[in-house]
Amino acid sequence: MSTNGHAEPLFEVAQLAHVEIYTPDLDGTLWFFKELLGLEETERVGDSVYLRAYEDWYHHTLKVTKREKPGLGHVAWRTTSPQALERRVRALEEAGFGEGWIEGDRGHGRAYRFHTPDGHPMELLWEVEYYKTPAEAKTKLINRPQRRPLRGVPVRRIDHVNLLASDVTQNKQFLMDLLGFRLRENIQLNNGREAGAWLSVSPLVHEIAFMMDQSGAKGRLHHVCYWYGYPQHLNDIADVFSEVGIKIEAGPGKHGISQAMFMYVIEPGGNRVELFGDAGYLIFDPAWQPITWREEELDKGIIWFGSPLPAEFFLYGTPPVEAAEPARADD
Repeated sequence: MSTNGHAEPLFEVAQLAHVEIYTPDLDGTLWFFKELLGLEETERVGDSVYLRAYEDWYHHTLKVTKREKPGLGHVAWRTTSPQALERRVRALEEAGFGEGWIEGDRGHGRAYRFHTPDGHPMELLWEVEYYKTPAEAKTKLINRPQRRPLRGVPVRRIDHVNLLASDVTQNKQFLMDLLGFRLRENIQLNNGREAGAWLSVSPLVHEIAFMMDQSGAKGRLHHVCYWYGYPQHLNDIADVFSEVGIKIEAGPGKHGISQAMFMYVIEPGGNRVELFGDAGYLIFDPAWQPITWREEELDKGIIWFGSPLPAEFFLYGTPPVEAAEPARADD
């Protein structure tokens, strides 16, 4: 029997709780998420609106806030217990990445704010508010929080967030060392640089990914992803997007990395959104050996089938920066 030889694993972060995105077009972004993807609005406070998919159990999984430019507000993670929260906070503070406590926000109790080495804002929390289903949304399928909406082609739950990073390895190692994330897959270039890393704290193949930011910027958002379950729904929503003028950047297709059926679109506020047609594969092995894709294998890693990703996929993130030339493998 073989093991990975690593130190005792941490199981103190349980899941991706929610993501906040910024948008300069609040009405357009809300129309996209609510009318096309079927998200439910649970609350609206000031310039922020709280949304959730119909199989999300919490008060919200997406917070949309009006700002001058699109981008990432923060990523929130729920711990496995109140005690785990306190332990991870101490670790973050000792490592110099902590920012301090907030009393809470709509849908959750107090939370600890911190940042990645690249400056991505994040929060750790334990106390959450569960969705209170109104009478008109109740379902006889009692292990689902509400009935399936009859708007657009509704997504089922939040899946993951993908962040651009100036140094993939540094940011990956931060999550692994301080928060207990496990590396599932990564990309290693011939020049020795790590171009991408996919990590999770659950059996999902990833709840977060880092991709190399070729612009030289830090702390940017690549995309947030919601899950459909049925690959057919990617074709259904693609038909709707084409009718109403939503830009389809790539897909439907299938990645080799994560084995996920995908489609990428740009919502009216300028942020990239990925839609999953299935969840790829699940990982139950506690001694999982990360899958490393080498440069010569990337054609199939990036696109297993479907059209190639456009150059902008590897360059564009939010907030936008001046266009950059793609980095060469031998740089």
